[in-house]
Amino acid sequence: MCGICGLLATRPGDKVDPHVVEGMVSALRHRGPDDQGLAADASGRAVLAAARLSIIDIAGGHQPLSNEDGSIWASQNGEIYNHAALRAELSARGHRFRSQSDTEVLAHAYEEWGLAFVERLRGMFAIALWDGPRSRLVLARDRLGIKPLVYGEHDGRLGWASEIKALLAAGFPRRLDPMALHDYLSFNYVPAPLTMFEGIQKLPPAHLAVWEGGQLRLERYWRLPVGAGHLEPDTERGALAGQLRGRLEDAVAACLVSDVPVGAFLSGGLDSSIVVALMARLAGRKVDTFAVGFAEDSYNELPWARLVAKHCGTRHHETVLSPDIGDIIHGLVAAFDEPFADSSAVGSWVVAREAARETKVVLSGDGGDEVFGGYVIYQADRLASFYRRLPESLTARWLPALARRLPASDAKMSWDLKARRFLEHGRLDPLAAHGSWRMIFSEEMKSRLYGPHFSPARHDSLDLLRAIYNDHPDPDPLNRFLAVDTLVSLPDDMLTKVDRTSMAHSLEVRVPLLDHHLVEWMSCLPAEVKLRGLKLKALLKDAAEGLLPKAVVHRRKAGFHVPIPGWLKGELAPLVDRQLGIPNLARQGIFQPAYVQQLIQEDRAGKANHSRNLWGLLMFSLWYERYLDGG
Repeated sequence: MCGICGLLATRPGDKVDPHVVEGMVSALRHRGPDDQGLAADASGRAVLAAARLSIIDIAGGHQPLSNEDGSIWASQNGEIYNHAALRAELSARGHRFRSQSDTEVLAHAYEEWGLAFVERLRGMFAIALWDGPRSRLVLARDRLGIKPLVYGEHDGRLGWASEIKALLAAGFPRRLDPMALHDYLSFNYVPAPLTMFEGIQKLPPAHLAVWEGGQLRLERYWRLPVGAGHLEPDTERGALAGQLRGRLEDAVAACLVSDVPVGAFLSGGLDSSIVVALMARLAGRKVDTFAVGFAEDSYNELPWARLVAKHCGTRHHETVLSPDIGDIIHGLVAAFDEPFADSSAVGSWVVAREAARETKVVLSGDGGDEVFGGYVIYQADRLASFYRRLPESLTARWLPALARRLPASDAKMSWDLKARRFLEHGRLDPLAAHGSWRMIFSEEMKSRLYGPHFSPARHDSLDLLRAIYNDHPDPDPLNRFLAVDTLVSLPDDMLTKVDRTSMAHSLEVRVPLLDHHLVEWMSCLPAEVKLRGLKLKALLKDAAEGLLPKAVVHRRKAGFHVPIPGWLKGELAPLVDRQLGIPNLARQGIFQPAYVQQLIQEDRAGKANHSRNLWGLLMFSLWYERYLDGG
């Protein structure tokens, strides 16, 4: 696991200053504190660099690494789980290796198969590769977007990096992108390909960026497959669950390839629990597991994690998080480089910090909701298909009016908010309804939020989701919703959260539930095996029978939540008042101070639950202060 970066001079005759790239890689030191390397093309036109967290071939894996004659150089952030098999195949074809590093395999694989090399990789990766003879730069990102990669062009240089801060260290300009802000307010994260910095973009998952001949082009090399949409009549639930169990074991086993011990995050939910259960069987040693909880009982999942840890015989570590999280909040702002307001990042930060004290690598259960159908919104999507059949007079007027009278709640699941969203938006078309369940600020709210002197980039943020929904050929709406979430919120919210919070503490997190072989197999199955009636993760629960206690397998969906609603009114209120107060917002000139004050007052009075809106505004204000306001 590493942080990678580099620069390419795009104007003929120009050269890259290696000292600038040294500054870039220094900004990524937290991602790779064990080693640091730099490689420059003989012409001086391209410089690649990497900060390394040593996991595989600890002694010989210094990056960047090249082929035999040094004509092709590669650096990567991630792990290639099938590197040994690829090395054997390439050795049989005459390639000679100097190390056991998976990064060296990349240089030879590209030399052998060209741009198609990426299709042979199993793992999580962001790759930068320089082909000297062709004067070609290749950037690649894994299929699901587990590892990040950003890039941009400025002042005759093409730059790339694992994190935005490295490009800023190279002098890339700090300009707010209004379109990214508009989408951030919708989702509480910035979806690809934008970043909050104008001119800096995310390389989308499953894409190559190739620069040659003075031009940069993007190529997509993988798509979610679609199956026939049905099963053979004689396919029994037990047989299908057995097949899934085998594929889960294979994915977990692949993620255990390491020259250092591997631990696991354990929330007590089904996804992390099944990973830990399989890991305990396959690891051949006692596994360390890590969990975080809260003093607030309604949010605390530690008893469930404890139950699973005891069942699997792990060496379990627990941390209880208090509301005194000021330092954590500022750490998150620095780690993400752009506003990010999924509040569960607070818990992820703490559990990563604690795990990093014991190990360098952990497995997690991230991706299970998108792959197996685990979000409550999928139940809402199914119920909405029946809701739309009710008389319009009932669903368009009386029920939404009733929902608006529900008292606001700070409870973990916020059923009042969910019910209000469902009754108000359930009659929309399927994609618009699905998107509304996740929406933070509606388009109408954003029109009231923007200040009079700010020029927003107005557009419908749901268009991004709608394009994927309409493009996915599966006829079942649920599988299309799964595709939307897999391709947008999974990489740009869930996986971004895991990457930044873990790498801030020099910890590698592997996600076996996102092994692309497993994801492809699940993608081809019909929706009814994922959501059986209203039973979420139906097939995964079948596969978990016998592996885990029944109480864990069949418990109601909980999710990983942080008590932010209560904290915003209590311990964090002074920070909210300072950052979202009228003087600060007026100085920043982005948002309408009076409207923000209205949201704060309604939330504190219990008239409405605006906690997600306020958390998003708070994180944006802190980001603006740090990155655009000279902080």
